[in-house]
This record gives sequence, C-alpha cells and structure tokens, in this order.
Amino acid sequence: MANFIKLLPDHVANQIAAGEVVQRPASVVKELLENALDAGASSIKVIVKDAGKTLIQVIDDGQGMSETDARLSFERHATSKIKEANDLFALRTKGFRGEALASIAAVAQVELKTRTSDDDLGTCIHIAGSEIKSQEPVAAVKGTSVAVKNLFFNIPARRNFLKSQSVELRHIIDEFHRVALAHPEVVFALYHNEGELFNLPVGNLRQRIVAIFGAKTNEKLVPVQEETEIVTINGFVFKPQFAKKTRGEQFFFVNGRFIKSPYLNHAVANAFDGLLQERSRASYFLYLEVDPQTIDINIHPTKTEIKFEDEHALYALLRAAIKHSLGQFSVAPVLDFDRDATLDTPYDYKNKAPQQPKVEVDRDFNPFERVTPNTGGTPRYEKSSAAGWQELYAGMQPKSSTSGFSSVSYEEEAPNTEALFKGKDSSSEHLESEYGTSTYQLHRKYIVSTIKSGMVIIDQHRAHERVLYEELMMRMTGSDTVSQQLLFPLSLSFSRPEMEHLKAMKGVLEQTGFIFGELHEESVEIIGVPTTLSEAEVPQVIEQLLDDVDQDVPDPQVAHQELVARSLAKSMAVRAGERLEGGQQEHLVNRLFACQDPAWSPGNKKTFVTMSVGDLEKLFN
Repeated sequence: MANFIKLLPDHVANQIAAGEVVQRPASVVKELLENALDAGASSIKVIVKDAGKTLIQVIDDGQGMSETDARLSFERHATSKIKEANDLFALRTKGFRGEALASIAAVAQVELKTRTSDDDLGTCIHIAGSEIKSQEPVAAVKGTSVAVKNLFFNIPARRNFLKSQSVELRHIIDEFHRVALAHPEVVFALYHNEGELFNLPVGNLRQRIVAIFGAKTNEKLVPVQEETEIVTINGFVFKPQFAKKTRGEQFFFVNGRFIKSPYLNHAVANAFDGLLQERSRASYFLYLEVDPQTIDINIHPTKTEIKFEDEHALYALLRAAIKHSLGQFSVAPVLDFDRDATLDTPYDYKNKAPQQPKVEVDRDFNPFERVTPNTGGTPRYEKSSAAGWQELYAGMQPKSSTSGFSSVSYEEEAPNTEALFKGKDSSSEHLESEYGTSTYQLHRKYIVSTIKSGMVIIDQHRAHERVLYEELMMRMTGSDTVSQQLLFPLSLSFSRPEMEHLKAMKGVLEQTGFIFGELHEESVEIIGVPTTLSEAEVPQVIEQLLDDVDQDVPDPQVAHQELVARSLAKSMAVRAGERLEGGQQEHLVNRLFACQDPAWSPGNKKTFVTMSVGDLEKLFN
C-alpha cells in the first residue's frame, strides 16, 4: 500500500506557522514592538507606509544583537527567553516562543540592522520568504532596526484579503496603543506616510493616557488602586456620565501584557451596575499584577488570552476595587452605617462656643376668658365658646367665577406622527383593513398589518433603518440638503485618529445635513444637524459612525457615502421597545413599501415576513 503522509518543506511549514502569528500588518507591529521592549529599549520609533502593506519599520535603542544572534534569530523556536518547560510559568518577557521573526521573514522581505554596545560594527541581514539573501557588516547605531517590506508578497491570496488602508491603519494604531499604554516609561513615536501620528514622551500612567486619547480624557478618569495577596490592581475607569454606546476604551493588562477577557470585562460591568444608561459600556484602563506561576499565557498564538488559576477570586476583587473607587471619589452613592450624617457639625458652627438657649414666657397670658362665681365658693373657669370658629376664615371663601364658565375642558392634542418619521407620505396598496385600524404593534417590536392575501409582520427597527438609509443616500446624491441650526454650537472631543476619520468624512456628513464649525486636533464644533436628528442624539450617532469606520470598507469611491448612510440609519432608526402610535405605525409601513428595496435592511436582513390565510389555516389543522 502506498504511503500518503509526507513532511512539508521548510518554507511551506514556515508560511503555515506564519498564518497563526502574522494575520495582518498590525500583527507585525505588535511582534516587533514586543521584541524591542524585551531588548530593554527606552525609545522606540515605528514607521509605516501604506498602512503597513509597503513598509513597517521599528527602530529601538535596546541592547542589540551580535552577528551570530542576528542570524539565529530568524530560525524557528530560537529564543533567549526560556531554556526549559518550567520557564513558561515564570515569564516576565513579552515574547518567548521564538516564532515572531521567523514567521515574518516567511511572508515578507526583511532587512535587519543591529549592533551591541561592545561591537564597533553592526550586522545587516536581508531575508525574503525565509531565504537569507545576504549578511554583511555595516556601520550602525546601538540597537536594532527591523524593516518589513511588501508583506505577503509571496502569498497573493493573503494580500488580497487585507482590508482598506484606513481599516489596517486603525488596527496598527490599536496595537500601538496597547503596547504604549503598558509602558509609560518608554518613549514611543508612530509615523504614517511621513506624517507624525503620535510622539509620546516619558510620563506616568495618567499622562500617557491623556497623551494618547486627548486632554479631555483627564477629567473623565477615576483612579483604581487595590493591593491584595492575590493581585495588585492599578489604573483608571471612566466616570459613568462619560460611558459610550460603542465599545469605547477598554484595556486590560496583566503583568504588562495586554489581554482580552470577557470574564473580567463582566466584572467591570457588574461594578457599574445601576450607574450606566441602557446599552452604555464602561471604559477602563486596568493593570493587574499577579504571580506568573498563577497564570498561563501559552494558550493562544498571539498571547492575548490568559488562563488564571483562581479567576473567581480575581473577579470579586476587581469588582470590589472598582466599586470602592467609585464611592471614594463620590462618583457613586455610598451607604456608611457607622456614621450618622445628621450629627455632623456644620462648618459655620465648628469653631463657635455653645450658647444657652433662652425661652421667653408671657406671664400675663391667661388661657381662660372669664371667671364665674361658683355656688360652692370655688371659682369656676369656663372656656370660650367654639361657635365662632368660622370667623377665623372670614374673607377666605372662594369667590364665584365671573367668567361665565362652569368648567374648563382641554382639547387633546393629536399624536404627532411627523415627530419621529419625517418625510413625504406615500400611498400603499399593501394596507387593506376590514376593521377600524390597519396596523397593530406587537411587543413594541413588530408591526402587524393586514394584506389581501393574509398579514405581514414588520420589524420596526429594520424597516425604519431601510427608510432612513434610502433617504440619506438620496440626499447625498442630490443637492437638497436640509439642516437645522443649533442655538448653541455643540463641541465634541475625540482622539486624534478619530478626528482624522471625521475630517475624511466631513464632506459626506455635510451632504446629510451636518454643518461643521472649527475642527481642531482633538475636538470638533457642530453648528447644524439634520432635521431628523435631535441635538442630544448627535454624540451617540458620531461615536457609532467612528466605530463603524473600524470595520471593512468596500470600494473607496462609494465607501464613505454608503458607510455614513448605513451608520446614521442604524443610529437614528426607532429601537425595539419604543411605543408607536397608530398613525406612526401606518406612516412607517407606507414609507417602507415605497422604498426601492423594502424587503431587506441595509445590513441585508429581512424587514418583514408574510403569512397567507392558507398558512394560518394550516396552523389549526
């Protein structure tokens, strides 16, 4: 019988292994930044071109490598971090598997320059597709420079799966943030296409957060600090009033390493229970220090997931620490049963001497009106008659009305069907009722309406989303933009990357009805909004829009228009759980069936389903 199992060639095995570590340009940035930190760098510079597709270069001033180490660093499982299996449970470094450079060199063209402080000359190595092209001595500064060019040049299919430049750059910035936030003692700089995005000096944790996310962030932070035998917790959480409807800034670090943990995230959400509005999410920057022997970070190739030895105790401690901080800084109400607030001395009387109270007594007061003689010789005191009690209320009787109206009635306002759904009404032949009303709202989520063949059940949120989407697309392609001027300009604060996205979409947003004032590095001024949008909804809509920018974007020619229309429609559409009056229901149904594609929402989900009379009869058989 023939043998079918064969050993893969090294270059194929390296490409397969690279798929676990190098998923996109941001993965390369993460691995190179972690290597620079493990080398003891105090200053790290990241240079990116075309969102990492053309060039990713990381320059550090760390200890550098010798000629032999430089050559050996590109071999798989070559590492200086561990020597035996037990070392995996005492890790303090970022990398330890020895796969980063080998995986990167398997799918890109790499140039490495490095020099130690003991060497006069450095080493330069060129590698393409795991094949070493050259190695020669060069003049170089102390440290290491790794330039990764033409990522996935030998795997065109992987390169075609990369997203647009804006999306890939956003992922690179996210990885840069995660590393920079964990090490405020290191200088970081990020450049894209010869433009500076970040230049972060050395500082404390609060300064590093403010430097990345803007000066307005400083007033939002509430410090969290707790030290126990199990874990030491430091960091900050956002005040509840600054919670976002979108994901927001949520960062967990364990022993200086960024991790993702839905379990710990639930602990934070539990600590904010009762303090956040519906569908709002808390933002936080939390740093946990634990014994390396109590965690396992070798369960995922990207090392972003950690297994804890006692996660239940960690959950309780984290929740308690956040609750304590929110109460300590008067962010959340606190009940202290050991102190009676009514016994507190006011500040105005704290230094005054006590005074003896004085009571004035009217000694001439006689509660009895007269004294009458008694037959027994004892005077008898009588109370005055209570018959004149009505005189106490003299002049206070209600006067008769001279207006001639015996009662006043108020005319009930008709439900304002145009407040929520504005636009030109259109007739529809789909609605045909035998009774008084043609629509009925079910569980404040669905609209049920009769049709000739049976009935139709409509998802009110998806239906309104489709209506708004087509209206917004029509506005963008037309010239009749309608806006409402705000009485006072609305100022919103964002991070610098978010402001870059907002500036790129400024023209498209203006076509939908937004009017912008001044645009600064970390804030924007809005002086006009679309007529279908209230001023209170503007921050949530803009935040949702910026969050949607992180997702995949199609053809750049139509990307911004479709993305903005889809995001605005999703944010502005009526939600499940909102009550609609009869007129509003009919208006929404009529507008839905007047759309070009009423059956599907902008997210390609069904807006309605129909049931014929035959389908209903089958249910009773």
